[in-house]
Amino acid sequence: MDFGKLDNIENVDFALPFTHKFTTETLAATTPSLKKEVYVGPPIWANKEWVGKIYPSNAKDKDFLYHYTRQFNTIELNVTHYQIPSNDTIDRWRETAPDGFKYCPKWPQAISHDAQLLNALLPTDEFVRAVFGLGDKLGTTFLQLGPSFDTSKYSNLEFFLKALPRDLPIAVEFRHPSWFIDDYAWQRTLDLLHELGVGTVMSDVSGRRDVLHMSLTTPTLVLRFVGNELHRTDYTRTDEWLLRIKSWMDQGLQQAYIFIHTEDNTFSPELAKYWIEGFNTKMGLSLQPPEIRPQVIQGELF
Repeated sequence: MDFGKLDNIENVDFALPFTHKFTTETLAATTPSLKKEVYVGPPIWANKEWVGKIYPSNAKDKDFLYHYTRQFNTIELNVTHYQIPSNDTIDRWRETAPDGFKYCPKWPQAISHDAQLLNALLPTDEFVRAVFGLGDKLGTTFLQLGPSFDTSKYSNLEFFLKALPRDLPIAVEFRHPSWFIDDYAWQRTLDLLHELGVGTVMSDVSGRRDVLHMSLTTPTLVLRFVGNELHRTDYTRTDEWLLRIKSWMDQGLQQAYIFIHTEDNTFSPELAKYWIEGFNTKMGLSLQPPEIRPQVIQGELF
């Protein structure tokens, strides 16, 4: 993920901001549940670098999805950002994944970026029908607002969200800095999302610490965590996040979707495994970590 990417991270303060008061209020109002759902995975399955690492050494491109869904329990489904999938594609995705797997489709850019959420009824209906076809394999959809979508377009967002089916799971990612500068606008936005049962997306990325707003409007966390090629801070950041999520779960958080990004996602499996093992150790969960096979370096066998 190029958004917020820095070449030099030595001077970045990666400490997590304080929990927003809206999060505390949201979790306090949540009906307690003993079941805590945690989903961790990278944002793609089509990565040839994973052949021989988390995929069998003889895996073909057409089999990558099958092997991915046996290693992780969710995916940030970016392919839907560029094209609304056909019914046949949706059926294949649904039937390929095992029970318990969750797809998290990204809203098409034609709706979120090009149309700015206006006059997009037909593609919106098409997208909603498509993702509902995933059945119990549908996690949350996430609506990434375009880089120019600022607080002046609040009414666009309000009208769009109010027109959606109330049973559609959705979380919104804000990127324009204005959302985080204007306290009144942000509070009004959080109130709207909470009223409609719409979640937020947080991004933990080196160069845009403002998008780490720590504001939950539902008892579901959607986090895009961007690592730096297994730099030591990737692990210390993860450790701090695990403590924060544990605290939120103690307060009422019910679901967490963690999407692990690295450059080209070559090292996303390693970082995802660290997250998963941390959840198991610190929270007593029993998530299945990916099986990462040792890489054979040319010449090692001789």
